[in-house]
This record gives sequence, structure tokens and C-alpha cells, in this order.
Amino acid sequence: MSPASLDEALVAAAQGGSAEAFSRLVERHQQAVRAFLRRACGDWAAADDLAQETFLAAWSRIGRLKAGASVRAWLCGIGYNKHLTAVRSASRERARAQAYEGDRDATVDALPEDKLALERAMAELPAEQRACVALCLAADFSHAEAAEALDMPLGTVKSHVSRGRARLLQALGVCDDAS
Repeated sequence: MSPASLDEALVAAAQGGSAEAFSRLVERHQQAVRAFLRRACGDWAAADDLAQETFLAAWSRIGRLKAGASVRAWLCGIGYNKHLTAVRSASRERARAQAYEGDRDATVDALPEDKLALERAMAELPAEQRACVALCLAADFSHAEAAEALDMPLGTVKSHVSRGRARLLQALGVCDDAS
């Protein structure tokens, strides 16, 4: 049996629910996927983690693999997308860390009574509003990221942030020139 026809038989069995067949597919292709990811990311440990994530995702998506498609190419595609997601996530994390350091430096200069007033004002916000404000204004999440994290519609998050910001400014006695 040729390697391609063996893969087709294993895919068909895995699509039928055979964990053993999927395990054989993993055995057949894990080295190629790991080698590809090691070259793509340049970090062996991260590549091995991404390979594991790739095979977990592949198991849940095996039903989507079309007959005759290259299993190896499909797996490498999933792995590459996992790699891109990790790169984007790391980039956002670095940006947040830099913003945090900049904010922290600015916050260090704030007077203790201003910090306490802000904490009191935040505590008075309704829970959902407080969560949206904390993510979007304090943690520098985009509205879309906050909506995803909080499992809320995007418009609701925008509304909560706008209203929460206005309430905080009012509670702190700050004039809002942006409105």
C-alpha cells in the first residue's frame, strides 16, 4: 500500500471515530510537522508545543479533511496558523508590557489620594462596566478583544466603556473635553 493510500485509509477510519487510526497518522507525520515548525519558529521548545496543539486541533477537525488531500500539508497548515497566532499573541503581550511599564511610571507619580479616589470610583461601577473599563482602559485591550474575553457583543462593550469612563471622570471631578 502506498503512503498516500495508507493515509487515506487512516483518515477515513479517524473520521469514523477511530482514535487508533488518528494515533497512527500522528506517528506518521509528527516528525515532519515538528521539523517544519522548528524551522518556522526557530525555537525548538515552542515548536514542540505548537506541534502538540496542531495535533489536538487536527483531531477535532479531522472531519473537515477532504478525501485525497495531503495529510502532511493539512497538518503543516494547521501548525503554521498556530505559529502565526502565537507570534501575534506574543507581539500583543510585548506591546501591553511596554504600555504597562509606561503607565506604571505615570501612575507612580499620581498622588495616593488620587489613586484611592480612582479605586473607589471603579468599585462603584456596575460589574460589567467595571470589567469593560478595566480591560479597555487599564489593560489596553481593544473593544473587540474585550468583547471576546467577556463574551459580550461588541456594541455592549463600547457602551460600557463609554459610560464607565464618563462616570469615572465625573466621580473624579475631571472635565471631559473628549466628548
